[in-house]
Amino acid sequence: MSGKKPHKEVEIFTDGACVGNPGPGGWAAILRYKNVVKEISGAEPYTTNNRMELTAVIEALKALKEPCKVTICTDSQYVQKGITEWLRRWKERNWLSTSKAKVKNVDLWKALDREASKHQVTWKWVRGHSGVRENERCDRLAKEAIEKMKKEWK
Repeated sequence: MSGKKPHKEVEIFTDGACVGNPGPGGWAAILRYKNVVKEISGAEPYTTNNRMELTAVIEALKALKEPCKVTICTDSQYVQKGITEWLRRWKERNWLSTSKAKVKNVDLWKALDREASKHQVTWKWVRGHSGVRENERCDRLAKEAIEKMKKEWK
């Protein structure tokens, strides 16, 4: 993160969805700063659930206009563990896993690393489909983004 200490505290909830894996996918995020709530979402015609989970966080961080103190709530252990546990070692090994295989979704991991470095981020895993209102809303928004994209294909 840059030298300036962030003063805005933002809470972000994210989710990704896929119809088939791979298949059409959607992502969504809810950003909350004080009483202001912003919802964003999007879709891709052929992707994976993990790519949509990563995209949701990347796009949410891109939506912030200045360095912030951010709490990211994700139901994706892939995202949460990837950024907090695996990323440093992947970078040290030139984006190879412990089995010497190329890290999957490296383009998105690099983008997430770049966007997260602009902020002071706390990563929080929340259980999916467990009644967390914002997580449930993100799930609906991601699925709606897929349906909207499918209608636009026709």
